[in-house]
Amino acid sequence: PAFRCFQREFLLGYLPALAADWLQGPLLFQLLQSRGFLRSQIAALYSCGFASNVAFGLVSSVFVDRLGRKKSCVLSLGLCSASCLLQLSQDFLALAAGRVLGGLGTSLLFCAFESWYVHEHLERHDFPAEWIPDTFSRVALWNSGLAVAAGLVAELVAEGLLLGPVAPFLVAVPFLMLSGVFAGKNWDENYGKSRSCGKACGEGLRGLVSDPRALLLGLVQALVESILLIFAFLWTPVLEPHRIPLGIAFSGFMAASAAGSALFRRGVSGRLRLQPL
Repeated sequence: PAFRCFQREFLLGYLPALAADWLQGPLLFQLLQSRGFLRSQIAALYSCGFASNVAFGLVSSVFVDRLGRKKSCVLSLGLCSASCLLQLSQDFLALAAGRVLGGLGTSLLFCAFESWYVHEHLERHDFPAEWIPDTFSRVALWNSGLAVAAGLVAELVAEGLLLGPVAPFLVAVPFLMLSGVFAGKNWDENYGKSRSCGKACGEGLRGLVSDPRALLLGLVQALVESILLIFAFLWTPVLEPHRIPLGIAFSGFMAASAAGSALFRRGVSGRLRLQPL
């Protein structure tokens, strides 16, 4: 019972933030296009977000350990909220700043929350390490459902609130605030080991060089992610001329992704006993 209570407290703080993150995906291209920007300018704005995510991702774990994981969670939500509000602007530089802040916030979002949970699970509550996958499997399940729902909600609010494609970004802000208030009020602070950024990056590079399988896995993952990011940029201009509701299409993509994950889990753990290469 104590573990379930702790798990529920984590999910109540984390899931609204994930919902807000998904809400920003379905209509982003359409929003930037409605501002009158060329496709090359939209590509530059996308790249601002991706670049800031990658650059800060190299040092985010060190930053989170030093600042404090709860503070980092709240900071990530504040950065994402600022990013959403900047989408109201018509100015290219303001939108670029919003994409940069969004990249920073997302990098923290997918680092600070999980780091906080693992430390609390093992160090403060002394629960068995074998129980950690149970929590993250629940996160994955809920995350899939939230992704599907985000497309439907984005389409609904864009049409219903008469604000157009900026509406999902405005709806995301209350979810971010809810997550930040809950975490700030109910979670305890914890810290990691103090390390220099150079040392942390050096350890990562040595790990890649010393294990060819890790390097190969990283290269394959990078290629897969690059394909997904290209797809994320191209799917809207491909479907929009056919008057397909973009939020519904996004939900369809997310449902297909969730189905693929479920089939994979069943394939490797069921009767087929498939083995990943």
